[in-house]
Amino acid sequence: MQVYICEICGDAYIGKEKPTECPFCGAEASYIKKGSDARPVFRREEELSEETKKYLVETYELEVNATKLYNCIAQKTKNYEVQAMYKRLAKVELEHAVIASKFLERERPQIEEGECFQSEKDNFQKTIILEDHATKLYRGFAQKVKEEKIKIFFTALAQVEAGHIELVNKYLE
Repeated sequence: MQVYICEICGDAYIGKEKPTECPFCGAEASYIKKGSDARPVFRREEELSEETKKYLVETYELEVNATKLYNCIAQKTKNYEVQAMYKRLAKVELEHAVIASKFLERERPQIEEGECFQSEKDNFQKTIILEDHATKLYRGFAQKVKEEKIKIFFTALAQVEAGHIELVNKYLE
């Protein structure tokens, strides 16, 4: 057994092999290191610019809203596979909000109930729109920020959100 730590969220995975992506925040395997080699991204070693703080607040709010939406969808669907998928997506989005809160030195987010559609297809389409917006937003943030650790965070988030689009699109085919 080995300890692997995600450098994006800082959570440890214990297993025989390194996971292909972080089971907590969804970051790609390149961000997962053996425990002794890992360095967390969210530790603040420098003061954040006002622009970066603004981007992190927007990220926090977007991720909290996605968590609410995905929790709602998981509760409404009758399809067990879709329910499990949205429960997992909600946990990943919440982890993103938690990471943003650490950068902002805020309390952990409290998630209220959200709203979603009755129709599964409408919920899938809303998910695609939300994830596409997040992907583009985070790619833009990664290009604009000066702080290297925040750039890494936004790059990882853009990759994760793009993967969510790919996943949900399979249900629309």
